Amino acid sequence: MPNHLFALPDIPSIPVQGEQATYPIGRIFCVGRNYAAHAAEMGHEVDRETPFYFTKSAPNAVLTGAHVPYPAGTENYHHEMELAVAIGKPVFRATAAQARAAIFGYGCALDMTRRDLQIRERNKQRPWDLGKDVENGAVFAPLTCADHWSPSDDKRIYLSVNGQVTQDATLSELVWKIDELICHLSGFYHLRPGDLILTGTPAGVGPVVARDQIEGGIDGLAPVHLTLTEPDKTTLDT
Repeated sequence: MPNHLFALPDIPSIPVQGEQATYPIGRIFCVGRNYAAHAAEMGHEVDRETPFYFTKSAPNAVLTGAHVPYPAGTENYHHEMELAVAIGKPVFRATAAQARAAIFGYGCALDMTRRDLQIRERNKQRPWDLGKDVENGAVFAPLTCADHWSPSDDKRIYLSVNGQVTQDATLSELVWKIDELICHLSGFYHLRPGDLILTGTPAGVGPVVARDQIEGGIDGLAPVHLTLTEPDKTTLDT
């Protein structure tokens, strides 16, 4: 056994509907501007040449039902409802058929975003990490195996804050479909089990505050819930 200087947090994992074993989270890839209406509300057009991505760190993931503090360093924290795709087989430079065969399952997810920091860094042509890779900022509901659910165009994707619907669309609005995303992304990475792809958010994103109750869903999948609590104002002794 390696003699480490300190212990790292356990690898987070996601429950799977009908299974006792959980899905360990490896890498989290997120697709930017994959719904045209959302791109428009952010003041951009969709880049239809190729998709683009940002990442979130696995240790920043939490499960549905979590109560987490409003994050530090922001005054404009936004919800983004997404369809998550879980990879179940290694795939590299995939064909469309190989991409579909590599999918383990699907789930509801939240891509929580410090919007003010994302915009500030984007305007300076700098990376978005402070805006996007937020502690407790990737929220996952239990996965459903691909044998039991498919991302057909008619599936509704929606989100409510304190019972008020703010995002409401269907998967038909995805600019880049799931097999296209896997084909493209696997041209740059050896995708493997544990990799998750968050496929983008529809229009209607907006700010949330402490004590807000956030619930998102996609027809046929387990919904995702998040409760924001007051900001953590503690400091560590040195």
